[in-house]
Amino acid sequence: MSEVINIKELNERIERESVFVDTLRSEMGKVIIGQNHLIDTLLIGLLSNGHILLEGVPGLAKTLAITTLAQAVDAKFSRIQFTPDTLPSDITGFTMWNRRTSEFEYREGAANCQLLLADEINRTSPKTQSALLEIMEERTITVDGETHALPAPFICIATQNPLGSAGTQPLPQSQIDRFMVSLSIGYPTLENQMKIINAQRYSNPLEEIRAVTNAQNLLEVQNYLTSVRMTDGVLAYAIRLCEQTRSHPLVELGISPRGVSALVRMARAGAILRERNYVVPEDVQNVFVDVCAHRLALRPQARVEGVAAKQVLEEIMAKIKPAHTEE
Repeated sequence: MSEVINIKELNERIERESVFVDTLRSEMGKVIIGQNHLIDTLLIGLLSNGHILLEGVPGLAKTLAITTLAQAVDAKFSRIQFTPDTLPSDITGFTMWNRRTSEFEYREGAANCQLLLADEINRTSPKTQSALLEIMEERTITVDGETHALPAPFICIATQNPLGSAGTQPLPQSQIDRFMVSLSIGYPTLENQMKIINAQRYSNPLEEIRAVTNAQNLLEVQNYLTSVRMTDGVLAYAIRLCEQTRSHPLVELGISPRGVSALVRMARAGAILRERNYVVPEDVQNVFVDVCAHRLALRPQARVEGVAAKQVLEEIMAKIKPAHTEE
């Protein structure tokens, strides 16, 4: 009898969370036109409590997408524009001597927030980039031996320009691996460009975005993810996909256990997005490329042959099938 009650409670909860997600999606769609995959992936990352990396040439509304999301969620938002002279203390904060109290006082940096926009993260020095490592992994800041906990939830959403652009510095693999998901944004279609221009004709659509949820609601949904059911078969399927990357002849560095955990969490959040309280193999497939492509380090042979990480992952998905469809 208790199991029936649990299932009923889960079904009622999933309905509430779906309304929550649909409202966020609708609000973001007022500004972000023709980018349904971007919106859905941002929301899945948000529900997963995972950090997000957006890549694309300047002018594709990467920063606008993040700002829109921040306005739709009533949470403490902070933005830092990375430049070559940005210092680690700009992110972490610093201690300063207070002559009045004769004590050192901690002054907060940009990362002391719940939603952090790290704009053009690869335009700053590796030393400054590394200041985010503890913050992204532990969600704490250590300054002068004293550790400060960040408010929950804490999510870093970063943008980066393509490597080779003026002033860019490649992110270390250890930091890239801490982003739960990475998205490459392309140019909009002719039809969508016309909609964008017309929407901006008389006013700025961003000014019409209202907060439709708050940080506490978001935290409740994130905690609910553990209740989304995943069978051993689906879990094994996700693990086998990632294991296959470690033995692929064109891959130097495959998906780490952290990547497997991110894939599973994103699949659970994807189930919520589709109004289900259980995960199916399609939920894993839908996020596999976005979760794993940036984590792969390809061999020189792959670059010579013009093979991208996305192609490798799609090849693996075509080869490895869920248990119930294998012949």
